[in-house]
Parts: sequence; C-alpha cells; structure tokens
Amino acid sequence: MNPPVVSIISKKNSGKTTLLEKLIPELKKRGYKVGTVKHDIHGFNIDHEGKDTWRHKEAGAETVVISSPWKISLIKDVETEIPLEQIASLYFSDMDIVITEGYKKAGMPQIEVFRSSAHKSPIHSSDRQNTLIAMVSDVPLDLGVPCIDRNDVNGVADFIEKRFLS
Repeated sequence: MNPPVVSIISKKNSGKTTLLEKLIPELKKRGYKVGTVKHDIHGFNIDHEGKDTWRHKEAGAETVVISSPWKISLIKDVETEIPLEQIASLYFSDMDIVITEGYKKAGMPQIEVFRSSAHKSPIHSSDRQNTLIAMVSDVPLDLGVPCIDRNDVNGVADFIEKRFLS
C-alpha cells in the first residue's frame, strides 16, 4: 500500500525547509515513519568527482548504488522525470507518510507556506485552489482552507495527522 503524499510548496525563501526541519521530528515523536522527497527542477548532482561512484558513472553505468550498514543511495539515469506517485510506491512503501518539498505541479495535496516579508501574495488564491489543503503563514489568510500560524508546528502536525494518518 502506498503511503499518503503531501507537498509543502511556496515561492522561494518562504520557509519550506525550515518548516520541514521542525515538522519531521514532531511527526516522528508521534510515532510515524516519515519519508521526504525534495523536487529540484534545475537538476542536481550528489556525486563528487574522483569518488568511486562518480568513476562508475563516468565509466558508463546507468545506475549506481552506494550501500553501508546504515544507509543506501541510488544514482540512476532516467529518460524522463519519474512521477511522484511512482517514486512513492517504489521507495517509500515502508513509510507512514511522504512529505515533499516542492512538486507544485504534481497534483498532490498541498500545504503552502507564505511569508509576508518575502512575497506580496501566495501562489494560491481563493479562486485557484485545486490541490490546496492548508496555508502556513505569518499573517491571516482566507483562502477557504485552514490557515495555520507558521510558528505552530504542532498545529501543522495535528492537521496532517488528522487528514492523512488517522
């Protein structure tokens, strides 16, 4: 069975990562197994030139795995981006919930983070909600969904727990 997936989204520098850094330990404290996926539309590189895994890729391997007794990492070439649902089912079946950072266009339930000192308006508006299920903000917003104070990580965890984990 696939775990529920919820996406934390926002405009740049609104506090997505900061929220996740507080939310993950709170959900774990409540006994949940939490997986995360960071979406990077610009691409990324986790391998380092000269290291063994880098050398394997340079030699032509399409997939490289590095494994230890404590963790595993996969580097795999893909023809096209793998859909989030497929990533969740392939790699997160043992999790209670998957929380993404990003994936604005994946069609998953979204919690938007808004910081008024960084932006004039949120991504979502009251006439364009689609996948929006909650706002996390430093100012009150009425977009037809719950608006949780950005300093209330327990409130965000309560919302996620009630909506996805009960």
